[in-house]
Amino acid sequence: MLKMSNIKKVFRTEVVETHALRDFSLHVKEGEFVAVTGPSGSGKTTFLNIAGLLETFTDGDYLLDGVDVRNLNDNQRSQLRNEKIGFIFQSFNLIPDLNLFDNVDVPLRYRTMNSKERKERIEHALETVGLVNRMKHIPSQLSGGQQQRVAIARALAGSPRFLLADEPTGNLDSEMAESVMSLLEDINSKGTTIIMVTHDLKLAQRTPRAIAVKDGRVTELSHVVEPVIDIATAKPAMA
Repeated sequence: MLKMSNIKKVFRTEVVETHALRDFSLHVKEGEFVAVTGPSGSGKTTFLNIAGLLETFTDGDYLLDGVDVRNLNDNQRSQLRNEKIGFIFQSFNLIPDLNLFDNVDVPLRYRTMNSKERKERIEHALETVGLVNRMKHIPSQLSGGQQQRVAIARALAGSPRFLLADEPTGNLDSEMAESVMSLLEDINSKGTTIIMVTHDLKLAQRTPRAIAVKDGRVTELSHVVEPVIDIATAKPAMA
């Protein structure tokens, strides 16, 4: 699903050279749920941006679902990102003036599907996160946990091959965080691959696999178990 080998990312200015990732190697199989932990400045965000094709890398190899992304142009990267990846952000990134239905619809409008298919996907995604009855509400009428569920629905509506979650519970209290984490576990059990960056070690311990990143390298593999689903028969959550 995702295979990075010896990835390097160097940020250069006229006076300084910063190595954000150094020989970063990671292989995530289809159906895995992987937590990525590490201190601030360790390279977690850079890894996530590269994994999500939001940022290029300086050297190394990266295969995403069998596609070598190194030499893709901007349009090819955008198309691959839109087809394969769903993003969940700490700050929700919902559009405040749009209702839930329209917020989930935004990324779908960039894909070649008619309004009927989009409507079916949106309603199914909102039903998956338990908010189909609130689709006409705007974000300010929801709790933080509910807003994060809308963000998850928005990611799921595109039937992504995998989800990238950046501190998805970082702005939530413990009860809401538990609810969102349980939802992600349920989505993963249906076959969607998830990579979650988190500072919450309790959440990381709940995932079948967790890695630690330090100084731009994978420094530790804390635990690994086999995925609990049958990959041969599993389907993405929105398929």
